[in-house]
Amino acid sequence: MSTKKEHISLVIVTAAQMREIEGRIFAAGMPVPALMEKVAGLIANRIQDLSSNFEQGRQGEQVRISPPFARIGILVGPGHNGGDALVVARELHFKGYGVWIYLPFVQLKELTSQHLQYAQSLEIPCYQEIEQLPDCDVLVDGLFGFGLERTITDPIASAINQLNEWNKPIISIDLPSGLHTDTGEVLGTAIRATYTLCLGLWKQGLLQDQALDYVGKAELIDFDIPWADVQAVLQDVPKIKRITQATALSTLPLPRPPVTHKYKEGHLLLICGSRRYAGGAILTALGARGSGVGMLSIAVPESLKQLLVSHLPEALVIGCPETETGAIAQLQLPEKTDLSSFSAIACGPGLTKDATSIVEEVLASDRPLVLDADGLNILAQLGTIPTLQQRQATTILTPHTGEFQRLFPLVSDAKHDRVKAVQEAAAQSGAVVLLKGARTAIANPQGSVWINPESTPALARGGSGDVLTGLLGGLLAQAVNKEIPVEDIVATAAWWHAQAGILAASERTELGVDAFTLSQYLLKVIS
Repeated sequence: MSTKKEHISLVIVTAAQMREIEGRIFAAGMPVPALMEKVAGLIANRIQDLSSNFEQGRQGEQVRISPPFARIGILVGPGHNGGDALVVARELHFKGYGVWIYLPFVQLKELTSQHLQYAQSLEIPCYQEIEQLPDCDVLVDGLFGFGLERTITDPIASAINQLNEWNKPIISIDLPSGLHTDTGEVLGTAIRATYTLCLGLWKQGLLQDQALDYVGKAELIDFDIPWADVQAVLQDVPKIKRITQATALSTLPLPRPPVTHKYKEGHLLLICGSRRYAGGAILTALGARGSGVGMLSIAVPESLKQLLVSHLPEALVIGCPETETGAIAQLQLPEKTDLSSFSAIACGPGLTKDATSIVEEVLASDRPLVLDADGLNILAQLGTIPTLQQRQATTILTPHTGEFQRLFPLVSDAKHDRVKAVQEAAAQSGAVVLLKGARTAIANPQGSVWINPESTPALARGGSGDVLTGLLGGLLAQAVNKEIPVEDIVATAAWWHAQAGILAASERTELGVDAFTLSQYLLKVIS
């Protein structure tokens, strides 16, 4: 990355890390009141921008905050998040907005108390009971900032529930009040924000699946944290990072060298499909086609060969002997060819568990391997950790949450803290693990994590994961002789796949993105 701003957009921090980074800033001489003024000024300006524009709201509906001179309710907590909110109230008041303050707390931090005193001197109305707050066009949530760990109880919990029921646009400062900063867990109850203006650095909890119903549209308010302070706390290379367009595109095998040929652009072997699940083979192959891989071979049961040829005439389709149930009974590769002839292998979609011997064979190979679907189910039956510990080559696992639990029954609950779970799974197995979800998380065995910050529920359809497997396999095959970390290749595949879904949904609605359509949008993302 070439600029500090691009670096900042990658970083994800825990509450403890953010405290340490802020502590360094204050220790260097930045006064807390000065930083609060700067941050709150940026928030107020962003709220003013939002007040006059249509923006995409929670769950896809169009939300409009009324034009200037709107009525704005400011929800104020006892700490510095509440102090930020009070400065925002003051600045919006000076900009001509009608502002009301809701402050249900008596004990305030000293700086927050000072800002309250000044707001009251400006005769900005302040209310202690939620029922007293006049009707507002928008609410600004500054009740609790990062670092909240205790469960919210009444009367604040009841007030938050009531605010959510008002169905008004809510802009949360830093993160919605009531969410755990690291896990995204709802601590009793939480504000359901329309927007979340995350301050300085992305908080880990905002990128966990369980938080997404509360976060709304999240964006970063960059208040110029010195990069040296970030590096000092995160040890130069952040362990947990957001996938951005820039990082994803930098890993794509583009541009190709002027002089090249198909054998230099990777040879991928797909092993997939059965009579029962022929579609899995087709969709995986279409994902691989979209990757631009130089050569594509597809091993399927003999009865599927003509079907695959009709859909992918450019591929080498290998018909294999099959079991009575229509699964691949044994790999029957072309003459003078074995598994080591390929740049990479992707295996699993549509196989059925009757293909156990096939999965054992590819696990014993020396090729980089992507395992998905029944490949993962078979691996779980074989014993994930002991099986992978015997493997020398790169392995990439792409489970959804259910498959993850079967593969790693002793690992932390992936539904509670996806980042911790995927780190543990990768460390124990030696594999790169991609945990699918609304915020897909990818970890390598050393504990580095990529999180994909954007996706769409349009991808919640059968076959979407097959497309990802083929796409990932194709990128892996092309990169096998390049010095690119495997987890970066996996991150690029996850980003590309998600962006294809987002683009398709924008043109066809979320109900119009079947897996075949998804595969057709892959190249539109990078064209």
